[in-house]
Amino acid sequence: MPDRGSNSRDSSSREKLIEHLFIGELLRSLWQLKLRGVEILRAETDAAGYDLVIECRGILRHIQLKSSGLGAKTAVQKINKKLELKPSGCVVWVRFDTDTLELKHFLWFGDAPGLPLPALGDKVARHSKGDSKGHKAERPGIRNLARNRFTELNTMAEVARRLFGVG
Repeated sequence: MPDRGSNSRDSSSREKLIEHLFIGELLRSLWQLKLRGVEILRAETDAAGYDLVIECRGILRHIQLKSSGLGAKTAVQKINKKLELKPSGCVVWVRFDTDTLELKHFLWFGDAPGLPLPALGDKVARHSKGDSKGHKAERPGIRNLARNRFTELNTMAEVARRLFGVG
């Protein structure tokens, strides 16, 4: 039985593992669709608003990955406005089983290949931790994106279709 107390302590490791699983499952889906020659670049930091850049079929996608366990009540994600400037920018929110880390379903925010990210809106995010007086400063380059703005996708094949217009 996993140690539930380790969830926050191990969140960075879990985040990287989810990213690896996402890449592997996406590559498997693209392989099954007979698509080869996929290029993947990973950002060292997400200062530019994306975690991955993936090219397939001449389509370049800048992807911000988000993740949360199935039981999480996360209602918003904080998205960097710089992602709006990237060609075909999108956000993929991975929902996973917290015990097995199996990827269960996905939430999608983006547009068709070749089209920019839809507007993130005007809801400016705040820092999650307050200063010494408890004030949580605004983060002017970050927007809160509500879960209801995402489209639920049940399979990685659906994610591949949204990303690259295949299948």
